[in-house]
Amino acid sequence: MQDVPARRIGLIAGYGHFPLELAQALAEAGFEVHTVAAKEETSKEIEALTASTCWLHVGQIGGMIKAFKKAGVEQVVMAGKIRKLHLFRNFRPDLTAMKGLLRLKDRRDDSILNTIADLLAEEGLTLIEQTLYAGPMLAGEGIIAGPAAGKKRLPDISFGFSQAKVIAGLDIGQTIVVQEQAVLAVEAIEGTDEAIRRGGALGSGKAAVIKVAKPNQDLRFDVPAVGPDTLDVMRASGCNLLAVEAGKTLIIDRCRFIELADQYGISVYGYRDE
Repeated sequence: MQDVPARRIGLIAGYGHFPLELAQALAEAGFEVHTVAAKEETSKEIEALTASTCWLHVGQIGGMIKAFKKAGVEQVVMAGKIRKLHLFRNFRPDLTAMKGLLRLKDRRDDSILNTIADLLAEEGLTLIEQTLYAGPMLAGEGIIAGPAAGKKRLPDISFGFSQAKVIAGLDIGQTIVVQEQAVLAVEAIEGTDEAIRRGGALGSGKAAVIKVAKPNQDLRFDVPAVGPDTLDVMRASGCNLLAVEAGKTLIIDRCRFIELADQYGISVYGYRDE
């Protein structure tokens, strides 16, 4: 009996553990995974998990398209952030990226990522939803890990959620830090970890970190995610409550995440706005 060739899929791999987990999930789903990895961001471990890996600098969009077409893929999925700071530091756009930059009305995340999706589509490459093969990684509703928070802490979750949704809707950031229903820090271009550090420094050891999806979240990219690194930063910063949007937030390296939440005494909740 002749073997059926594996379906091929392209993976745009950024920072963190998520690309590694998604690469593994795709392989388990029967895909032959061909990766384009960012030299400035991606873990070298990705090479052991994929059929091929092409290393490029951030901004080499034409090179990425060429690598995927050479690998014979038609569908592409993004995993892991490419920190926006690279647009201002050591950015190396090729001709295709320059073409995309000329289309931009601003440099909001959605504008940039939608332009990349358009450039891929023009070359016959379809960008699919990040969550399509990452369902088990999504946060559920209610307590997820760590100790249950006291009743006095719970209002910070609903308050923080409503405030974070406004910021996310403006495409500024998806994370805020609150304490006693006061906003201590808002995520912007510096990223989640720095926002947590700033907010924690202003709190009294009981600050809450709230992370949400955008009101009209495009599941092809920038899906909110938390992981062990998030908990490490929270512990160091004096934040002991984490609330994420249920069904729309990825939990990276879940077993280690739960272990650390218990160890650090950080309460983790999945919240859904009714």
